[in-house]
Order: sequence, then C-alpha cells, then structure tokens
Amino acid sequence: MDSEQIRLIVEGALLAADRPLDIKQLSSLFDDLERPPRDRIKAALEEIEDSCADRGFTLQQTGSGYRFQVRQELALWVNRLWEEKPQRYSRALLETLALIAYRQPITRGDIEEIRGVAVSSHITKTLLEREWVRIVGHRDVPGRPALYATTKQFLDYFNLRSLEELPPLSEIKDLESLGPEFDLLEGGNAAAGQQAGEELATEAMNDSLDKLNNLDDIAESQHSDG
Repeated sequence: MDSEQIRLIVEGALLAADRPLDIKQLSSLFDDLERPPRDRIKAALEEIEDSCADRGFTLQQTGSGYRFQVRQELALWVNRLWEEKPQRYSRALLETLALIAYRQPITRGDIEEIRGVAVSSHITKTLLEREWVRIVGHRDVPGRPALYATTKQFLDYFNLRSLEELPPLSEIKDLESLGPEFDLLEGGNAAAGQQAGEELATEAMNDSLDKLNNLDDIAESQHSDG
C-alpha cells in the first residue's frame, strides 16, 4: 500500500471517529497482510498535520491519540453555531481540579487542608461525571480515603499529550509580583511558600479552563460535523 493511500485512510478515520485515535487504533484499520509499520502511520499523521497549516482546523495530539479540531482562535465565530452557551465552572471546582492535577494522587482531605474550606460532594461528583478525575486507590489510614488523579479525558479536554505539558510552577520566579488577583485559595495566606505555589498552580489551571470553556461544545461536536 502506498503512502498516499495510507494517508487517506488515516485521514478518513480521524474525520469519522467520535474520539481521539492512537496509532494502535489506526493500525487496526488494516488487515494483517496490508498493515503498514508504525513509522509509516506516524509519517501519514505528520503529513496530515502539515496540510492543516492554512485550514480552519488542526490535527491535535492529546493523551488519548489524534483528532481534528477547530482552531482555538476561531472560537468567537464558530461558537455562534450553538445557541446554548457552554457550562461555566465555579472557582471552587477549578481550584479542586488544579490541585488534583498538580498534586495527584491526592485525597479530598488533602485538598480541604490546602484550600482551607470543605470540598462539596457536588464538586467531586461533577469531576467524576465529566471523567476528568478518577479514584486510583485508597490511602492506608483510618477511613481509607479515596485517592484522586486525572484521566486521559482530562488531557484530551486541555489538549495535553501528558501531564508533563502542564505549566511548571518553577517558571514563575517572583511569587510576590503576582499580586492579590492571583490569590485564589479561600481563607489562605498568600505569603506562605507552599500555599503560594498552590495558588500559582490553581491560576495556571484556571486560565486554561477559562480559555477552553468557550470551546466545550466545539470539542464535543467536532467529529460529528466533520
């Protein structure tokens, strides 16, 4: 099978799929006699990515694989296709998600200790229902509290290939220069070193979520409308 046919098959599959596809899944499209090696499928993906350079959509790699999606800078116009606005998430939920992302695995009690306020059951239920977090075990202490961690769906939503692509806290050198607008933790002390670090993690995640909230409907429907 020549490279052009491989590229067309891969491109068609990505357009038809309602979820990201990884190289293993793309490889399964071919029978044993015609299946190309992984490097040829990877080369086809690179060609497709290059061909999107001047298009209104891109080929994005996430934690679950590859998918086509509308360019983020076009969201203002494309989002007008949907009358119903995407759900906005509370600051408390964003803070909780940020702490799970940066400190996983983490218990509900750990989050409450850092934030200084209780975590409502509605927040954990929402994060679990969105499949952004999951229970990965239980801490071996009295009560055996659940340990929470992020999922591949979390990576997909934020267009991340791995957790290593989260903004590193070490990139910010002067925490005091952030100012009071970055003090996101309720009832906390922004001068404390560890807590200031948590505020920074929360702000990084909060900023990412704000950008992606407006794209929620686009991300969920991009495959169905091609």
